[in-house]
Amino acid sequence: MLNKNTYQLESQLLARLKKDCHQSYSILFSAYYKNLVLFAGTIVQDKTICEDIVQNIFLKLWNDRNELNIETSLKSYLLRSVRNSCLDHLRHKKIVDSYATKLFSSFNDFDSAEDYVLYSDLHQHLVEAISKLPEKQREAFTMSRYKEMKYKEIAEKLNISERAVEDRISKALAQLRISLKDFLIILFLLLLYF
Repeated sequence: MLNKNTYQLESQLLARLKKDCHQSYSILFSAYYKNLVLFAGTIVQDKTICEDIVQNIFLKLWNDRNELNIETSLKSYLLRSVRNSCLDHLRHKKIVDSYATKLFSSFNDFDSAEDYVLYSDLHQHLVEAISKLPEKQREAFTMSRYKEMKYKEIAEKLNISERAVEDRISKALAQLRISLKDFLIILFLLLLYF
């Protein structure tokens, strides 16, 4: 619960923010950014993603400053926004990871020459994309996806934490999604309609 002085200060800063005051925005950013990133870290285990989430929330705060209608304290509003964005990120990550697993496992059997050609082309691009990953990411990714090792096993083998393994694989998957985005769209459509 905010004390009365803090609530009044927030209200004044928000009123000035609505009048395009950059200084008020800077004060709010400095006051809350670090703690919001730490809070995001209790939900999402990747510091870079936490920072991105909080920065996007502050960007939205600035962009929507004229339409803001905060009925609670600004701190509560920001905490709720961070929590919701983190949960959205986790839901999206789960869907993407599930889709990627389904996609790669669906090519075990080929019904036609076209399927094989499509798979062969995808596989070639996948191998190229994996070879372009930074060494540490490539190593963790191949252990996980090709050798089917658990994060704990990879961590022990590489003498790093499980969180570091998760981070490396997460970054590898993000890069592969970018590198293979054209193929993934085509394959997604094929999986939906065939």
